[in-house]
Amino acid sequence: MMRNVTCLLLFALFTSNSPSAQPRPNDVTAPLHAMRPDYPVYYGVPDTNLLKSIMQRVHNYLDSVTPPQLVNKLTGAVVSDAGLLDTNTTMKPGDFRLTSYEWGVTYSAMQRLADITGDNTYTDYVSSRFDFLAKWVPAIKEKFSPEYIRKKGFFNQPILPHALDDAGAVCAAMIKAQRNGLNNNLRPMIDHYINYVFTKEFRLKDGTIARNRPQKNTLWLDDLYMYIPAVAQMGKLTGDKKYFDDAVKQVVLYSKRMFNKEKGVYMHGWVESMVVHPQFHWARANGWALMAMSELLDVLPENHSGYPEVLQQFRQLATGLMKYQSGSGFWHQLLDKEDSYLETSATAIYAYCMAHACNKGWLDPMIYGPTSILAWNAVSSKINDKGQVEGTCVGTGMAFDPLFYYHRPVNVYAAHGYGPAILAGAEILELLRNFSFYINDSSLQLKEKNKR
Repeated sequence: MMRNVTCLLLFALFTSNSPSAQPRPNDVTAPLHAMRPDYPVYYGVPDTNLLKSIMQRVHNYLDSVTPPQLVNKLTGAVVSDAGLLDTNTTMKPGDFRLTSYEWGVTYSAMQRLADITGDNTYTDYVSSRFDFLAKWVPAIKEKFSPEYIRKKGFFNQPILPHALDDAGAVCAAMIKAQRNGLNNNLRPMIDHYINYVFTKEFRLKDGTIARNRPQKNTLWLDDLYMYIPAVAQMGKLTGDKKYFDDAVKQVVLYSKRMFNKEKGVYMHGWVESMVVHPQFHWARANGWALMAMSELLDVLPENHSGYPEVLQQFRQLATGLMKYQSGSGFWHQLLDKEDSYLETSATAIYAYCMAHACNKGWLDPMIYGPTSILAWNAVSSKINDKGQVEGTCVGTGMAFDPLFYYHRPVNVYAAHGYGPAILAGAEILELLRNFSFYINDSSLQLKEKNKR
C-alpha cells in the first residue's frame, strides 16, 4: 500500500515539471487582460430570447395575481351583473391593486412591451383590466354612497381621488390605451381623473404642484411623475396647448428649487418655510423625475418653446445619474451614499429612460447604451423564477434625516418594481434592435447603428 502511494506522489511530481504539462498562466503564456473577472452580474450583450422569456415570466405572474373580478366575500361566487352588487361584494383577492399609481406604470409598461414585441398578450392584460374598470367604476359609484366607498376603500381611487397618486399614472395609461385603440370606453374616467389632476391638486402661489404633508407647502420630487405624464398625454389627446405649457412649467419650477447642479441630481423634498433644505437624493424619486421628463418629451411638440429646456434638464439629470452607477450595475437607495443598499426599481427606471433616450436620439448610445444595458443586466438578476421583482424599496414618504431612507424595507410585493422592470426590458429590446453592441478588448462597446 505504501509503495503505491509513493509511486503516485512521484508521478505527480514528475508530470508537474514535465514540459508537456499545462503551464500556469502568466504574462507570457496567456492574454491576462482577456481573462474573465468574477462579475457580480452578467456583463455583456443581453440575449434577446432570454430577455423575452423573462418578460413573459413577469407577465404570467402578474396575470395570475391581479384578477379583474368581483366576488361575493361570503360565498366566493363571481359577481358578473350590477344587480348583484351589495355590501358583500369585493375585489377577488390578489397581490396588487388594479387602480394604484404603481399599476398605472405597469399598464403603460405592458403597452410599451407590446409595441416593441408585437405580442398582444401584453395589450390583452391592459385592455381586460381597463374594460373591467370601465364597467364597474360607474356601477359602484351609482350603487354605493361616497362615504361607503371611502370607508371601505372600494374603488375609492378612481371614484374619489384625493391625491395625485390616486389619479395621474392610471390616467396617463388610460389615455395611451384610448389613443392606441385598446379601449374605447375610457373617456369618462379619463376626464374625471384629469379634472382632479389639473384643477384640484394643491399648488403653491406660483402654480407649482405641491402637498401639505409632511409639512405645509411641501414639494415631493415624485409628483413630477404623478402629474406630468397624465397632463402631457391629455395635451396629445386633445391638442390643447395649456396642458403642455403647464407640464413644462412644472419641470422648470421643480428644477429651480430642487436640482443640485453640482451633484447633477435632485433632492427628494423641499419645504417652503425651510431656510436650509436638507438634501437626501433618493434614487426612485430621481427616477420618477427622469421618467416624467421622458414621458413629456415623447409627446411635446418639438416646436414648443419649452422643448429645449426640458430636453436639457433631462440630459443634465441623466449625466448626473450615470456617475453614481455602482460596479454591479445598480444604483444605491441614496444615490451619493455608497453604504446605502442597492435598489432595483430605480435601477430599472434609469435603464428604461436611458435606453429610450438612446432610441429617440436624445442621448448618445455610445455613452449611455452600455450604462443602460448594465443596468438591465442588474435588474434581470433580481427577477426570480416566479416572475417576482426582488430588491424593491417599499412605498416611501419624505424625511429629513438619513436613517429613514437607509432602512426602508424591500419586498417582492412592493408594486413599484414591476412597471419599471417591464419598461426596462422592453426598451433594451428596442435598443438592441436599433444598435449593435459587442465586447471589444473585454469591454462592452457600441458597434454600429443597425439598419432596419
